[in-house]
Amino acid sequence: MKLKTRNKVNPLFQMSSLTDIIFLLLIFFLLTSSFVAPNAIKLLLPSATTTTLSNQTISVSITDKLEYYVENKKVSFGGLQKEIQKALRGLDDPAPTVVLRVDKRVDVENLVRVLKLGNDMKVKMILATQKE
Repeated sequence: MKLKTRNKVNPLFQMSSLTDIIFLLLIFFLLTSSFVAPNAIKLLLPSATTTTLSNQTISVSITDKLEYYVENKKVSFGGLQKEIQKALRGLDDPAPTVVLRVDKRVDVENLVRVLKLGNDMKVKMILATQKE
């Protein structure tokens, strides 16, 4: 006696739903990756052949339009010293370092003014450059 089963299992796997999900994930990651900007302040750094390694504690940026930033917070030149001191207060480093990221189109006079602020605060400042 031979029994026949009515329910047959189809061994084929339908990929259409999986393809839709992968396509939607791809679109999601492409869109969200365009929103992430690791360094939101666009600067053209001067180039150099040598490098100085330092523990970066805070970053001060000067754009070509003479806009001053402590980390990513825009400040005026008058409030720059107060913001640097406020940023340095929360650090445990006994010898803090401030990295100056200055656009290469900025006059040297403006760079020297910021370096003078660092000298008055007794803070080590180094100039960020890009490799040639």
